[in-house]
Amino acid sequence: MRSIVDFTNTAVRRIPTWAVYILYLIPVPVLLYMAQTGALGREPIKELEHELGEIALQLLIIGLAITPLRRYLGFNFLKFRRTFGVLAFTYVALHLLVWLVLDIGILSQIWTDILKRPYITIGMGAFVLMIPLAITSNNWSVRKLGPTWRKLHKLTYVIAALGGIHFIMVVKGIQLEPLIYMAVILGLLALRYKRTRA
Repeated sequence: MRSIVDFTNTAVRRIPTWAVYILYLIPVPVLLYMAQTGALGREPIKELEHELGEIALQLLIIGLAITPLRRYLGFNFLKFRRTFGVLAFTYVALHLLVWLVLDIGILSQIWTDILKRPYITIGMGAFVLMIPLAITSNNWSVRKLGPTWRKLHKLTYVIAALGGIHFIMVVKGIQLEPLIYMAVILGLLALRYKRTRA
C-alpha cells in the first residue's frame, strides 16, 4: 500500500494544474455538441442542465475528499484542491446560465421560480455562497486574508450539502443516484467532524 501511495504522490507532483483544467473542461464542448445534434434526448436543454450540475457536484465531492484521502490514506492531492473548487464554480455557473438563458429566458419568470420553488432557492443559495470562494481562490487572497481565508472556505461544506439537497429535490420521486451523492457528501463531512472532535 505504501508503495502505491508514494508512486501516486510522485506522479501527482508532476501533473500541472492547467492539465486538470483542460481535462475537466472537455465535457463542456462535448455536451454542447450533443445538445445540438439531439444526442441528449428529447429534452436536450434539461439534460444539459442536469449533466453540468452533476459534474459540478462531483467536483465539489472530489474537493471534499482531498483532505480525508491525505489524512487517512496518505494520498496528497492538495495542490489540486483550489483547482477543483474553481472548476466546480465554473460548472455551477454554466448550469445556471443554461437554466437562465435557454430554459427560462424570461426575467420575471426567473425571479418567480427562485422565490417559489424551494429546490431552485437552495441551488441559487449554493451558487451565491460560491462567489466569494471563487473570487478568493488565488494566492494573493490567501496571503491577504490569512487565517480568515481558511474560515471563509469552510463554506464549501455548506455548499456541498446544499448541492446534494438540490439534486435530491430536482429529480422526480425518490431516486437512488442523488441519495448516493448525498450519502457520500455526509460521509466526507462526518470524517472531518470526527477528526475535529478527536
